[in-house]
Amino acid sequence: MLGDLGFIIGTSLMYAAPLLFTALGGVMSENSGVVNIGLEGMMSVGAFTGAAVGYFSGNPWLAFILAGLAAGVFGLLHAIASVTFHAEQVVSGIAINFLGPGIALFMSRLLFNNSTMTKSIDFSAKMPRPLNGVFESNSFLDLVFNQYATVYMAFILVFIVWFTLYKTKLGLRIRAVGEHPAAADTLGVSVTKIRYLSVILSGVFAGFGGAAMSIAVVSNFRPTLISGQGFIALAAVIFGKWKPQGAMWACLLFGAAQGLTVYLGGSSIINISSQLLAMLPYLLTLIILTGFVGRATAPTANGEPYQKGER
Repeated sequence: MLGDLGFIIGTSLMYAAPLLFTALGGVMSENSGVVNIGLEGMMSVGAFTGAAVGYFSGNPWLAFILAGLAAGVFGLLHAIASVTFHAEQVVSGIAINFLGPGIALFMSRLLFNNSTMTKSIDFSAKMPRPLNGVFESNSFLDLVFNQYATVYMAFILVFIVWFTLYKTKLGLRIRAVGEHPAAADTLGVSVTKIRYLSVILSGVFAGFGGAAMSIAVVSNFRPTLISGQGFIALAAVIFGKWKPQGAMWACLLFGAAQGLTVYLGGSSIINISSQLLAMLPYLLTLIILTGFVGRATAPTANGEPYQKGER
């Protein structure tokens, strides 16, 4: 029984990490006043880049960093469209959600003999497990804490983002730009620079989330690897009321749904259709959004383009 509980908790943490990276990116972007529904596309780019670089280089850290940078480029595109050209932010995000997976599949066909899947990376090229061997094999502590490094980094990033947003001058400026950009502009804060920085960081974090899937949870990229994960992360941002700690709890909830799905799928105690089990995280997303969105309040200027000098 304790082993089963440890398996569910450990699996939940593993699946929560990619969502957490991506949701924190959404928190950064939307606190600065830029809606980013392109997280799905950015995550796909990060997942492909991580898997491809991991396969060719054999270095998971290089793969992880380049995945963030590749998705950061898509964050830059979103910033150019929504901040500089005042494009409709939702439309720009939708375009990135089409563009990201499309480019990932194109590059996969180009680099892997016309295959839409990258080749599996060696076990040594996967993300390391810092606590591997510390606990007795298959014990409760081993099942819970013997996680990939990405899991620990995701939770550390929660603290970093929280500290940045609520304890630093930069965080104060990001929140000011997201709430009252005209007032921040009057005080000498560059709305454009703050929003560019926040949106690019959202892309970098989403890329980390994608890489956490392709070089930790699994060992390659495939067309269905990300499907829906970016949208679930976006739901976590809303459910978490645009706060990093709130997004963390939401991602843990969605991760628990995935962990339960994996456990029940391999259990002989309860016989549930695998198709029904696969729907569980998405059903949970719909239920939560239906029940909680009405009570959540986004940053005041979220989604509103800003032109210097306007009041």
